[in-house]
Amino acid sequence: MAGDDVARTPAAIGPRLRAVRERRDVTLAEVSRATGISPSTLSRIETGRRKPTLEVVLQLAKEYRLSLDELVGSAPVPAAGPRGTTPHSLGHDKAVLPLTRYVGGLHAHKHLLPAVAQPPGRPRQLSHEGYEWLCVLYGRLWLALGSQDLVLTAGDVVEFDTRLPHGVANAGSDGPVEYLVMFGPQGERPRPRTLPTAARATDDSKTAE
Repeated sequence: MAGDDVARTPAAIGPRLRAVRERRDVTLAEVSRATGISPSTLSRIETGRRKPTLEVVLQLAKEYRLSLDELVGSAPVPAAGPRGTTPHSLGHDKAVLPLTRYVGGLHAHKHLLPAVAQPPGRPRQLSHEGYEWLCVLYGRLWLALGSQDLVLTAGDVVEFDTRLPHGVANAGSDGPVEYLVMFGPQGERPRPRTLPTAARATDDSKTAE
């Protein structure tokens, strides 16, 4: 690895750990009992608020049955997914491509759910601190949000407090699902900025001229 990659690696581990845990359908409490690492520490690592020590990384790699190369993202990148994306593989069921490498603030990830033969059962829901903004790029995404069940398609956007139980799955049998997530572990969220209506009208008229 180059020097910059080494410096960014601890921050990139969190999203991979979270995706692996969710794919295996285990809770933070269950991982804590198996490893002896407190749920609060695991949560802070997954959300990028804490850099894991080497000892913790080794414990989690053993628990998830992953090599260190797979966990830190230095293993060879798998074949391209839909539309030419090349995410880091997190097993056969899900892949996540971290788009930000820093610790703290908003984190962006691209998620890929593989095609399914038929829609699954209702997604298992999890809850944790933070705020999430989600945008579907391709396919049909089933979002179980509290007591609601939403089927989102390309271009649909939803945002929610992640303390509300939530879970996702591929809602269709016609292909994979691609979606973007922006996650604020301490409640950070995107801030939409748009021109006032009058200003937009002025800009449009100048363009027409």
